[in-house]
Parts: sequence; C-alpha cells; structure tokens
Amino acid sequence: MKKILLLHGPNLNLLGEREPGIYGRDTLAGINAEVIDKCRKNHMDCIAFQSNSEGEIIDHIHAAQKDCDAIILNAGAYTHYSIAIRDAIAAVRLPVVEVHLSNVHAREEFRHISVIGPVCAGVIAGFGKNSYLLAVDAVKELLL
Repeated sequence: MKKILLLHGPNLNLLGEREPGIYGRDTLAGINAEVIDKCRKNHMDCIAFQSNSEGEIIDHIHAAQKDCDAIILNAGAYTHYSIAIRDAIAAVRLPVVEVHLSNVHAREEFRHISVIGPVCAGVIAGFGKNSYLLAVDAVKELLL
C-alpha cells in the first residue's frame, strides 16, 4: 500500500479560528480526518504532521524518504522564503504536491512567490480544504 505524508507548516494548527474569512472554518483535525479517509478509500495510507518549526518540517521530509511514496505539503509562510525546505524536497526526490487553502495569487504580492514550487510536482491553491482533497487525487495519479 502506498504511504503519503500529509505535512502542515506554521500556524495551520490554528485553522478554524485564524482568519476564517481567508482560511475557512475547517479545523486541522477535520482536514486531516478527511484526507486520511480519502487516502484509505484510494488504497493509500496517510500520516499527518503539523509543526511551527522549520527544522521539524525538514526532519519529516527527510524521514519520508525511507517509508513514504509522496508528500502533500502546505508549508504555510515557509513557502515564500524557506530555501532549507526547498532543498529538503529536492534532496528526497519524492513527489511533493504543494497545497494552499487560499488563492495565494489573489493575496499580498509577497505570497505570489513560492520558493518550493519549482521542486514540487505541482501546486493546488485556492479551494479551501478541497485543495488537500484534490492533492490526494494528484498524488494517486503521480503514483500510478
């Protein structure tokens, strides 16, 4: 069975209460449950992890190389400036789908740039929690 790492970056632990007009009212636990359920229905195993620490995110990307087949990653603000996360993604050579709840291109200009995007298999943004569910479909196709 294929194994997916669902990885969330900083401040995503506050989903449902943090700026619901931008990020929606769904909680991280609720999103994780839906993604894990959809993965199961597609014969994939999924583990979820969230951290506000860049180093912990990098450690999980590195560890995924040993026992995961793909990563779904919402790096939060690290998307826009973490060369360290970018380099970790490039180093492990696993397919990574970059995910954002909001349409980052309709927001502040600094959010238009993703330093991790060029080393990811693709980017899904702007569909709220459905961005994550669409990422499951993308990962399934990538792993065929």
